[in-house]
Amino acid sequence: MQPVTAAKVKYGIWGLIVGAIIATIVGFVWGGWTTMGTAKTMSKEAVLASRSAICVAQFMKQPNHEEKLKEFMDTGRWNQADFIEKGGWDKMPGQEEAGSTVAQACADGLKLLAEK
Repeated sequence: MQPVTAAKVKYGIWGLIVGAIIATIVGFVWGGWTTMGTAKTMSKEAVLASRSAICVAQFMKQPNHEEKLKEFMDTGRWNQADFIEKGGWDKMPGQEEAGSTVAQACADGLKLLAEK
């Protein structure tokens, strides 16, 4: 290989490497790329948010929701998630059990609703 051709190949390879690094940085910083772990976390948070919204809606749909909301607010902070679980509002339609995170998120949503 001639020295001129070797130099061109060398600079061409370095150009590809630097270009790939710059493309990766731009993609993650401004392009909206995410890792698989971040995507899984975001989807779990989205599912929890939607389930807690359904829980709050189920709580507010009952006929005596004002009384139940007062009873909920009178319950101690540490027992509010248990109150939601006992009422069954944290269960999605067709679901046997719900996770405790749904009940806690629902309790947080009801506290925000009660403050209004």
